Amino acid sequence: MISVFIVDDHQLIIEGIVSFLQKEKHIKVAGYATSAMSCINYFKTNTADVILMDINLPDMNGMDLCQLIKTNYPGIAVIALSTLSQGSYITQMIENGASGYLLKNADKEEILEAIETVQNGKTFFSFEAGKNFKATTEKKSGLPVLSKREKEILKLIAEGFTNIEISKQLFISIDTVDTHRKNLYTKLNVKNTALLIRYAIEHSFL
Repeated sequence: MISVFIVDDHQLIIEGIVSFLQKEKHIKVAGYATSAMSCINYFKTNTADVILMDINLPDMNGMDLCQLIKTNYPGIAVIALSTLSQGSYITQMIENGASGYLLKNADKEEILEAIETVQNGKTFFSFEAGKNFKATTEKKSGLPVLSKREKEILKLIAEGFTNIEISKQLFISIDTVDTHRKNLYTKLNVKNTALLIRYAIEHSFL
C-alpha cells in the first residue's frame, strides 16, 4: 500500500486526484494540504510515502517546501505537480530532492505510473518536463543543445551516409543537409567529419 499526500492550493485539483486515487486498491490517500504550512504541520505528527506537490503555493514556493521536507523526512518521495514546464523550475525541484515532475495536464495513468516509479526509488518525468530538464542540464554542463533534425543528421553521418543519401532518407534538399552539417561543425567546434563523430561519441550524442 502506497500512502500519498497532496499539496495544492486548488481544491478542485485535490478533489480530482483524490477521487481516482481512492479507487486504486494499492494506494491510500494519507491527506492533503492547501498551503505549505499545513503540509509542514501535518508531517510533524504524520507521514506518507509520496507527496504530490504544487510549486505555486500561497505561503511558500514548492522548491523551498520540497527541500524542507527532504531535509527533515528524506524517506518521503516528492513529485512536483505544476503547470510550469520551464527547465529552470524542473531543475530546481530535482536539485532540492524531488523524485519526479508532472505537468498538471497529466492523465490518471501517468500520475499512477509516477507514484509507483518514485516509490520504487526511481525518477519520473512527464514527457515535456523530461525534455526540458535534459535541455537545461545540457546547457548547464556546457554542452551544446542539438535540434531533433541535427541529431538525426549526426546519427546518419556517423553511420557513413553521404549528404545525397541523407537528403533522400530524410526527404530534404542536399543544401539543407549541408547547412545542418556546417551548423554541427560550428556548434561542436570541429573541422571535419572524423572529429565530428569523435566529439559526438565522447560526449554521448550518439
